[in-house]
Amino acid sequence: MAIAMSIYVLVWPVVVAVVLFVISRAFYREWNAARRRGEDLI
Repeated sequence: MAIAMSIYVLVWPVVVAVVLFVISRAFYREWNAARRRGEDLI
């Protein structure tokens, strides 16, 4: 049981890192595309 709880607790930082990476990548792509078109991001 202790091993399962340890794995459960250690998985959350990985999940958060993956979600942050996906959001950051999408933001950068949108920002770069808007900059190329000469538009504001907002």
